[in-house]
Amino acid sequence: MTKLYEHEPLSLRTLLLPIVVTAVLVALSFTPPFTSAAYAQDAGAVVEVPETSPSDLPPPIEPVAPETDTPEQTVQSSCGRCCRRAKVRCCRPRCFPRIRRHCCQGCCDSTGDASAGNAPDPFAAVDLFDGKTLTGWKIANFGGEGEVEVKDGMIVLPMGMSMTGVTYTGEVPRTNYELSLEGMRLDGTDFFCTTTFAVGEKPCTLVVGGWGGTVVGLSNVDFYDASDNSTTTFQEFKDKQWYRIRIRVTDAKVEAWIDDNKVVTQERAGHKFGIRYEVELCQPLGVSTWDTTGAIRNIRLRTLKPEEVEAAQREVAEPEPLVQ
Repeated sequence: MTKLYEHEPLSLRTLLLPIVVTAVLVALSFTPPFTSAAYAQDAGAVVEVPETSPSDLPPPIEPVAPETDTPEQTVQSSCGRCCRRAKVRCCRPRCFPRIRRHCCQGCCDSTGDASAGNAPDPFAAVDLFDGKTLTGWKIANFGGEGEVEVKDGMIVLPMGMSMTGVTYTGEVPRTNYELSLEGMRLDGTDFFCTTTFAVGEKPCTLVVGGWGGTVVGLSNVDFYDASDNSTTTFQEFKDKQWYRIRIRVTDAKVEAWIDDNKVVTQERAGHKFGIRYEVELCQPLGVSTWDTTGAIRNIRLRTLKPEEVEAAQREVAEPEPLVQ
């Protein structure tokens, strides 16, 4: 007799049937619905397909530039030769110093043009006064001096109780150099741009318009001042007129010019140089006035070239004969 509740073993077909049915249903769920366009395509008709919108396309992949140690671009100097290590973007004048430091060909000089060297000119004149401030200068505390001011590109030295002056605070050469400036007398009757400078380890002074307004010369030479030594000359000066002053010191001699006229030629060998006590505060380089309002501007200093120094030595060794 058969047992009603006893289960017979299931066949493999019975076991796989539910899995197959489920798979078919899943596949049917992804089948696109029947459309007239699809039917027409099956029948061989031409079907218009809308163009793809650019917004449906994936974004383009931009190429990545390789990384370098120097992010700034290499530039070409104005002479056309490469400055591969120069980290600047142009050959404008403000960029020339950096180009010169890195130029691999030595092709950029101080003006940006082709040159045999890449160093700045060691004999070029240097401005000691910026025309705007007293940077690099200090007021000489003589006592009773006028109130010094910078005005219209010049240093104004007002009339005080005797002296007013300024002293340069930077380093200065002691020999083989040239100092130039412009001076003007605004008011008064005495010296208006008397300049103290170095002659080797000793100071000296070029007096311009001293002793009542006309004396020019060096103070001191062999302990004699500008009014009573071999450099003494006389010159009339006009108020409110600029005069160009130039002082040249070499190992051989001291020279000075006012405008284009040479007013001093003093050999150094066998002579002693010094200053009067009144200008001690102007050492090693300074300009002063005496009971006078003066103004100075365009103060420049340059190192002499070797050929200039040699020329001065030859002139002392072989002086020109006196004209009879």
